[in-house]
Amino acid sequence: MAEKEPLENNIGEPELFSDGKEKADEAPHYLGHRARLRKKLLEAGGSALADYELLELVLMQAIPRKDVKPLAKDMLKIFGSFSDTVSAPAEELMKVSGIKESAAALFAVIREASVRMLKNQVSELPVLSNWDRMISYCKAAQGHKKIEVFRVLFLDTGNRLIKDEVLQEGTVNQTMIYPREIAKRALDLSAVSLVMVHNHPAGNLKPSKNDILMTRSVEDALKTLGINLLDHVIVAKSGYVSFKELGLLS
Repeated sequence: MAEKEPLENNIGEPELFSDGKEKADEAPHYLGHRARLRKKLLEAGGSALADYELLELVLMQAIPRKDVKPLAKDMLKIFGSFSDTVSAPAEELMKVSGIKESAAALFAVIREASVRMLKNQVSELPVLSNWDRMISYCKAAQGHKKIEVFRVLFLDTGNRLIKDEVLQEGTVNQTMIYPREIAKRALDLSAVSLVMVHNHPAGNLKPSKNDILMTRSVEDALKTLGINLLDHVIVAKSGYVSFKELGLLS
């Protein structure tokens, strides 16, 4: 005999059944709480919700038949904030008791949506007049990565984005960068300037000796072609540093 499909109650949540019989009078206590959270979000906006409440709203989509408030608070204890939780790798998320692949995938969707929204904002305006958004995008895209990622933003004569490319991914503390490859790619794209970005997974934003030497080599290679290196930025979860602001570009 086919199983009876659960009906929805008046707040849009599935009713629970035992032996195929509806038990509306025994609906779980968290159903009303979920409805109140959704109403608060829609009426007052996301800024009115605490981090654990936002996490609850995410988790309830992947875990529909469980009170997820304790789980949300546990995740904040582990990862620190809503942003850090969303940015955590799937394998780290699934180490938390109660988090399965479906929940980890939902966090990945939210993370990717955020990165794409920020990238669209960077694409709309010249990079130099849109600097804060560019930094926010780069931090979102790679600030939480566990390995070093080397990205280049290739720009046109108006400093607008032509292409955003990850040219290399390395280890936890280094990437192999070849100045001639960057210069060749800039020529291929008819770029007149560019910004280099890489992350420090350990969180230390201080440029290493290799970072400085590599940047000078790239800058020299680009100069011979009439291409300007506008900046080299190091990002991490905690912030960023600019080689230009540090006086490390000629």
